[in-house]
Amino acid sequence: MDISWLGHSCFKIKGSHATVITDPYSPSLGYSLGKPTARIVTVSHQHPGHSYVQGVGGEPRVITGPGEYEISGILIIGIATFHDAERGGKRGRNTIYLMEVDEVSVCHLGDLGHVLTAEQAEELGNVDILLLPVGGVSTINAPAAAEVVRRLEPKVVIPMHYKTQALSWELEPVGRFLKEIGVKEVNSRPKLSFTRTSLPATTQIFLLDY
Repeated sequence: MDISWLGHSCFKIKGSHATVITDPYSPSLGYSLGKPTARIVTVSHQHPGHSYVQGVGGEPRVITGPGEYEISGILIIGIATFHDAERGGKRGRNTIYLMEVDEVSVCHLGDLGHVLTAEQAEELGNVDILLLPVGGVSTINAPAAAEVVRRLEPKVVIPMHYKTQALSWELEPVGRFLKEIGVKEVNSRPKLSFTRTSLPATTQIFLLDY
């Protein structure tokens, strides 16, 4: 399976049977989505920066909330969480998606606004690859993101939803999270490829180019 970052919380996850696009964004965000095609699109919450499904071609099946879905050999579980630390009182709900792609479990946290409870972490179970918001403001910040990593103990962590030169609004830069998690330097790369057997033995942080 291959993972590319299209910017913000949007990833292209290409498995042997189907391609998933997560949280596609509107052009107003500053990034260029291009013209991706996919079989499946996941939407964590209804915000223009995360739900621009018309930007994805291929007549994808769109998933917009909690539940269990199996599409083209990919199993996806949506888990209800909140967009803030006040049980949705400020920003409403958020859906985490756990997907099984080519025997690798990928977890997209969407705009998670709170540290996961022990019950939520247990429900997620074994996470191989964690797509993690780290930029604060409208999601968890660097210390909370580091705590989520400690609770889930994934093999691979890919930060998302942080300040870049392209983004048109303010978030914290990814460096704060790297410092919090104790990583000095990470070279970014255009994409990552993993199989069940090529995953690292212990948690590693990877940065992707948008």
